[in-house]
Amino acid sequence: MAKENILKKYPWILHVLLMIGISVVILVVVFIFIRIYARQGKEYEMPDYVGKNIAEAMATNEIDLDFVVQDSIFRQGAEGGVILTQDPKGGTMVKSGRKVYVSITAYNADDAVLPELVGLSVRQAVSELYGVGLSVGKLMFVEDPYKNSVVDQSCKGKTLYAGQQIPRGSVVDLVVGSGDGTGENIVPFVIGKTADKARRDILSVSLNIGEEHFRGVKNKATAVVYRQEPDYTGVNKYPYGTSVELWYIDADNTDVNKMVTEFKVDSSKIIDPNVEEDGRPSPDEIDDNWQW
Repeated sequence: MAKENILKKYPWILHVLLMIGISVVILVVVFIFIRIYARQGKEYEMPDYVGKNIAEAMATNEIDLDFVVQDSIFRQGAEGGVILTQDPKGGTMVKSGRKVYVSITAYNADDAVLPELVGLSVRQAVSELYGVGLSVGKLMFVEDPYKNSVVDQSCKGKTLYAGQQIPRGSVVDLVVGSGDGTGENIVPFVIGKTADKARRDILSVSLNIGEEHFRGVKNKATAVVYRQEPDYTGVNKYPYGTSVELWYIDADNTDVNKMVTEFKVDSSKIIDPNVEEDGRPSPDEIDDNWQW
């Protein structure tokens, strides 16, 4: 009776109690909804999407990930849309709806500006070309008084000129002076290196890329050299333009470090006699993940 009298005497108390009760119910419902919607406390292992096409990754996305393409990089001969890097990386524990930042191979090549190559040494020219997203195909030596100096350049048989725009990823052939015809160099040690790095190292010392063997290789981009001919000896020299034949194996299927150290020469003690101190970056110093 006392409570009823109080409520009759002070009806506003009932209103306050009702408001408090309704507020508590609303808050409980909201918290339950947020917990269900965000799946708080429940984490999933992030799949490793590197090497997969982004369309495939999105189609098989079972934890509602949000893919964000940060960059696209053109690679000659590569399928467009292949994921090169991802953040967070595969194996990371994430919640549903997490943003995944990826870089992919470009579907179409943009243009690169051909640098001035005439007069540069082969090593310098190789660094310049790779630095702007172009690659080197064949070195052709001709009679010219300036030994190992670039005389001309072409792409698919057509002469190119400095400042000309060509699709990024194009292969540029170099015409090089032979001087007195006595130019020669030591074959670099490329065991354990990817095709891209091995090619650059060989071309940089004025030698050509011979036949490349990828038999049984699943991923050419990450495959590494396990055999080269001629071998590296650190002593024997070969005439400029000599072709170096390469054999590859999937890096995932072998212990690369063990393969390198067990080869004829301990690579950790190799001092490359072909290095030129010209103040320019060597091919190995050029980052593989160029940002264009």
